[in-house]
Amino acid sequence: MILKLSVWFVVTLLLAACNQEKTTLETGQATPAFSLERLDGNRVEFPEDLNGKVVAIQFWADWCPPCINEMILLAPVYEKYKSRGLVVLAVNMRQDKATVAKLVTQLDAPYEFLLDISGEVADTYGVTALPTRFIVDRKGILRTRILGESTPETFEKIIQGLL
Repeated sequence: MILKLSVWFVVTLLLAACNQEKTTLETGQATPAFSLERLDGNRVEFPEDLNGKVVAIQFWADWCPPCINEMILLAPVYEKYKSRGLVVLAVNMRQDKATVAKLVTQLDAPYEFLLDISGEVADTYGVTALPTRFIVDRKGILRTRILGESTPETFEKIIQGLL
């Protein structure tokens, strides 16, 4: 467990060091559009496919324990609000489909899992560490960016104001 956390810490630092030139999206800006593959092979076109929805875009990887923990902890909040228009896009960063599919099967989480194998979307969004979550309102405007693990209470408080 300590080794896994150490690896996570080192990789997070490396991501931050490698990405210092990235632009960070500012609250109130329109979020960049993207097209990513789901595990089932279909694509999600953001924001077109999700017009009128509140969208949480979470960037994650299987080597990131806080990412996995956050997905599990926030699932009940998602289940509670999905009928009111909440969508969670769990965007895996720079891992192949087989690796992602294996973990998703173990997690049994209710999210849309997307593949950003090249990391292009993460780069566009200025992701410098994992987990990073962007909360987007029904009009496609960035309302909040959460760097690091979020609590269910914080997540629920943020989305309640947007639904």
